[in-house]
Amino acid sequence: MMKNNKAKIRRILFGRSGNDGLVFKVVLYTLLIGISFIFLYPLLSMFTKSLMTLEDLINTSISWIPRTVTLQNYKTAFEWLHFGQTLLDSLKVSIYPTIATVLSSALIGFGFGRFQFPGKKLLMGIMISMFLIPSVLTYIPTTVLYKDLKILGIELNLMDSIKAFWVPALFGNGIRQTIFILIFYQFFRIIPDELFEAAEVDGASTLRTFLTIAIPMVAPAFLICGLYSFVWYWNETSLARLYFGSNYTTLPMSLDSFISMYSSMYSQGNVTLDSVSSTYNIGVQYAMTLISILPLLIVYLFAQKWFVEGVDRSGIAGN
Repeated sequence: MMKNNKAKIRRILFGRSGNDGLVFKVVLYTLLIGISFIFLYPLLSMFTKSLMTLEDLINTSISWIPRTVTLQNYKTAFEWLHFGQTLLDSLKVSIYPTIATVLSSALIGFGFGRFQFPGKKLLMGIMISMFLIPSVLTYIPTTVLYKDLKILGIELNLMDSIKAFWVPALFGNGIRQTIFILIFYQFFRIIPDELFEAAEVDGASTLRTFLTIAIPMVAPAFLICGLYSFVWYWNETSLARLYFGSNYTTLPMSLDSFISMYSSMYSQGNVTLDSVSSTYNIGVQYAMTLISILPLLIVYLFAQKWFVEGVDRSGIAGN
């Protein structure tokens, strides 16, 4: 009887295979919670401080829990951001170039992955070399090029327009687009050649093969590239200021302007209750930061299910 009880207790604590017992689960979930807290700590800290009044923000004895919860910081942040217009501008600046980036990356990756042609390795080498050049070194020549760029005699007028983002992306020169081209290149390479050969025997053209065979089999690549491209275009501020001027103002651009103004007002770090502004304070800055990243969090929450399912379905075996 005692032996049976000991065996039962051991089975509960350590499980049958060593990784399904209570001890293993406690250790696993403790590690997961600890790692999650490391990533969530900045968000939690910003959230609590964004709910604090000026008195609580100045009081050094208050770190996490505010004595008085207020939503005034969020009200000020929404007003300062002009949230409706800046959100619309942010979506335009992110969605249009993302669509152009994903489509052109898929086409270029398909060409590199499925066809052999003279100069293929040279072109890939040039593409990777261009990616390694710091973008700050290309600001001036790119701006000069965009001002007078013409294709087939047609002036594109890229400056002061959202076209400065999506037109280069359409031709494979978007933000960090080399990474996406290489992702599609690797995905297309591992598709069995027999599928394309069977389609050719049935009389399918290259375009039809690309649309009906290649694209459905690399759905995870579209999800990965689309999500990353959207985030990178959303967070881009330097190029946006350079290309758009005052025609478009995104949420990250407004946040950067606020941070610069706050830093210039309190450059010495001497913030007291008498000197601090009800508009320009760290609580409003944190509220604006959370508002700026909230759309990205919403996109991630909605897209993560499709992303995981796409990866699960991507068990493509090569030759």
